[in-house]
Amino acid sequence: MKAIYKRELRSYFTSMIGCAFIAFITIIGGVYFMVYNLYSGYPYFAYSLSGVIFVLLIAVPVLSMKCFAEERKNKTDQLLLTSPVSLIEIVFGKYLAMITIFAIPCLIFCLFPLIIKLQGNAYLLVDYSSIFAFFLLGCVFIAAGMFLSSLTESPVIAAISTCAVLFFMYMLGSLIDYIPSSAVSGLIILIIFFSLICALIYYITRNPVIAGILEVICLIACIAVYIVKSSLFENLVINVLENFVITDVFYNIAQNYIFDVSGLFYYLSLIILFVFLTIQTFQKRRWS
Repeated sequence: MKAIYKRELRSYFTSMIGCAFIAFITIIGGVYFMVYNLYSGYPYFAYSLSGVIFVLLIAVPVLSMKCFAEERKNKTDQLLLTSPVSLIEIVFGKYLAMITIFAIPCLIFCLFPLIIKLQGNAYLLVDYSSIFAFFLLGCVFIAAGMFLSSLTESPVIAAISTCAVLFFMYMLGSLIDYIPSSAVSGLIILIIFFSLICALIYYITRNPVIAGILEVICLIACIAVYIVKSSLFENLVINVLENFVITDVFYNIAQNYIFDVSGLFYYLSLIILFVFLTIQTFQKRRWS
């Protein structure tokens, strides 16, 4: 894994993608810091950091798009698949390299609360907790981008799909207001969701029997529950999605000053999920 990590880290700096990513995030964060904290005198750097999240929707796809898609495009992934290095080491080596790149601007951000303290009042616990949550949120975005990059051999498609998925994750809290609350709508949305999950399982396993059986079981279960007690589906999707709004964890810390431990574990769970899906994608390609 160490060799993969060093190789990936070196490639990000030789191709200037790493330098551009670090500079872009740092400059945008510095602009928010200058406007809100230095000029306006706002004592919380966490407030400035809230504006940088949207920048990740653009920067992360650029960072992760070549992670696996470029390997497949150049056919160098065959060397990785036939190498004595395990798939877990390959995936973790690439993922840790991207995290290292992202950690650099986060470490630079750690200096900003100290600068605020030199000017007067500062709330270091809130600011550093927010930086930590921001780092974990970025790690979730990077893990999602890595997984999507493993599904295609086109870096452009990987970047566009990652940008779309991250934008959906970012806007989920606002989109919930437009989701119908009726029982029928809840049933339809749930069936569509399970269908997408089964489609993903088929894409990873290439086993239509398993995917088909799961689809039928989910369909029968949803319809049966709806017939027995349709009221369970009223506001079901809304109530479920409200617990999975990914940005709420960061905003709870940065704006509400609540250290959301369960939310941080939610971030870690998403990271593990996307890394696992990436490993399974390559496991399928190794044996195909």
